[in-house]
This record gives sequence, structure tokens and C-alpha cells, in this order.
Amino acid sequence: MPNIKIITHAKLRARERGASEDEIGSTINTGIDVVVSRGRKAKEKVFEYNNEWLGKEYAQKKIQAIFVEEYGAIVVITVKVFYGNWG
Repeated sequence: MPNIKIITHAKLRARERGASEDEIGSTINTGIDVVVSRGRKAKEKVFEYNNEWLGKEYAQKKIQAIFVEEYGAIVVITVKVFYGNWG
């Protein structure tokens, strides 16, 4: 398993967008690769949610962790969360 570091900015964004650090780790370890720009990398993973977010019910949430690789570690620089249904 890779060494994963989550910077403060990413922790704050994850918290305000509804993702936990465990979900971020799971996304990095078992998510699918996503194309992003500026030399960054990303992985995303769909999680069962079946809960309410901002007053609306959602079946799933998709977490996208954007990161760089530095000195043998994965450094998560931001986290995006999308709510919906991806079947």
C-alpha cells in the first residue's frame, strides 16, 4: 500500500464536501485512474451513500482524489465529491 499524505487544504475540502479520510484512502488504493491536467493524477471511486446531502437524498457519492507523487509518497492536494447515481 502506498504512503498517502493528505494536505490540510484537501482535508478541509473533503470535510466540507462530505468525504472521510478513510474514503480518500480507499479511493487512492482501489479507485480507477482519471485524467486531469497540469501534471497531476487522480483516482475516483463510487461509494454507496443512501443518505441526504444538502436537503436531497442520494443513492451514491463519487469521490475524486487529486494528487501528486513526491519522494515515494502520494500527496493528496484536493478532493471532489459528486452526489448521484452511477448504477
